[in-house]
Amino acid sequence: MILKTVEQVRRIFRIVAGFTLLAAGVVMLITPGPGWVAILLGLGLLAAEFVWARRLMERIKREGNRIKDTVLGKSEPPKPDEPPRPPTQGPTPGEQMPS
Repeated sequence: MILKTVEQVRRIFRIVAGFTLLAAGVVMLITPGPGWVAILLGLGLLAAEFVWARRLMERIKREGNRIKDTVLGKSEPPKPDEPPRPPTQGPTPGEQMPS
């Protein structure tokens, strides 16, 4: 197998390195190590060559943003025709909740 151009060498390197990082990341999910970081780096390399990797990477980003917004409590801004909701406050210390 003779590689004729530099681009072919780069492509083979990206594919081999991507699958290697992906496999190492899966192993690191079980063993100590930055598994998710390696998986994302591997998918990033593979996304340059394969559509399935690009789609998977986009889905992971989308779901990660959704989870982040849920955890941090960020909601969508109110629509222009709706009045803004007043902030809800809990009872002050020593005050009882209304029944």
